[in-house]
Amino acid sequence: MEALLAQYTSVNLASVTHWYEVAPVHQFPKNGGVCVKYKGMQIAVFYFARKGQWYACQNLCPHKLEMVLSRGLLGDENGVPKVACALHKKTFSLETGENLNGDLPSIATYPVKVQGEKVFIGFKE
Repeated sequence: MEALLAQYTSVNLASVTHWYEVAPVHQFPKNGGVCVKYKGMQIAVFYFARKGQWYACQNLCPHKLEMVLSRGLLGDENGVPKVACALHKKTFSLETGENLNGDLPSIATYPVKVQGEKVFIGFKE
């Protein structure tokens, strides 16, 4: 199980070496998520319409090791955008990956950019 979690490592904007083209903007729901596969990983990509921001994180919830975060509920906690796991409502910051309940490890987060009408996720190769 730990090997599954170990494949996900946060990437900050300064360390991006590869921008992976995901899909056109219109294929993403407002205030919802989509799961994208990249090199054996599942990445959840969200468009938080109220904030006009895009976020990406691992799709794997560390609570029960289920690939469900892309189906989670978006919201914010004290101005911090978050996703709540669809199964058990554990919440994670979409900016830092921090577990906002304080009882689980953080999740990996990835930079997102939109160029023209296309969405890209940043990875460190």
